[in-house]
Amino acid sequence: MIKKVPYSILGIISLAIVLKLFNYAIEQQIGSSSQSIDSTKAFSVFSLEIPKKVDFAGELVPLQIVDVYERLDRELIVNTYWQSQTLLFHKRAYKYFPLMEPILKKYGIPDDFKYLALVESAFTNIVSPAGATGFWQLMDATAISYGLEVNEEVDERYHIEKSTETACKYILEAYKQLKSWTLVAASYNMGITGILNQLERQKANNYYDLLLNEETSRYVFRAIAVKLIITNPQKYGYYITAKNLYKPIETFTISVDSAITDLAVFASLQNVNYKILKIFNPWLRQSYLTNTEHKKYIITLPKNFVNEDYLYDHGYNYEEGSSLEKDSNDFQNIDTSSPNNPINIDSVIKN
Repeated sequence: MIKKVPYSILGIISLAIVLKLFNYAIEQQIGSSSQSIDSTKAFSVFSLEIPKKVDFAGELVPLQIVDVYERLDRELIVNTYWQSQTLLFHKRAYKYFPLMEPILKKYGIPDDFKYLALVESAFTNIVSPAGATGFWQLMDATAISYGLEVNEEVDERYHIEKSTETACKYILEAYKQLKSWTLVAASYNMGITGILNQLERQKANNYYDLLLNEETSRYVFRAIAVKLIITNPQKYGYYITAKNLYKPIETFTISVDSAITDLAVFASLQNVNYKILKIFNPWLRQSYLTNTEHKKYIITLPKNFVNEDYLYDHGYNYEEGSSLEKDSNDFQNIDTSSPNNPINIDSVIKN
């Protein structure tokens, strides 16, 4: 015979079960909320602090003017949080700034102008819809007027050193007329005549007092923002080690004063392939070089096109001129005893 359980006992048991389930649900909710908070912290977005003093090419930026402060703040935010692009800026700057800096110095041009090339092209050989080409985004007429060769076979706007020389000549000419490095930088985007016309029309005497089109209005501020980030990367959340950077590559040159009927064959005779020849000489626009006038051209080739940091990290021993040989201890030879310290790229370049 089954004994009947009093309703009071059943009620107590039911209440205990309900309370237990309620407590469990609360604990789960608290745990979920805690995880959400941690996740939110991991993906926080912070407002950025602008230094008290900022300059471009030695000329102070008047941050006390409201719109000037806000325009710089905008570009600093955009370029800090456009992480993929700005990270590539860091990597490429280490590779290409050393090629430009001596030329800027030779012409007596402030070092900050190297940031114009960076924001112009991101150090890629792009062609704008208007036809501006190369790292310095030179128009063909401008390039030719300063002595560069531009035709179907040879386009020296793609030549880093020669295009930098041309940019320097333009900058010096602009400075003679504008008497301000900041106005010169703006003229690189808008043209000397365009800036002179706006100065006259608006009765102004400096870049920061001009009301300009959207592109030129942002142009100098973008260069300044990129300069701030690259010269102090950790302040803006970029932690980059030396081996993460794209290294300058040691090269040698070959002088050519005759036709090259097949650049692929020419490349193989120099123990490189056609792709590498083109990477180091993008100014060669065809697969041949007619050169009927027997003009002297300097072709650049790499002494070593091997990423030694990669090989070392993956357990390979490499000596120039030898074949690759994997270390028998696999990855045992990698020194992991010390961390890869983040670096200030600009200071590494200068050192």
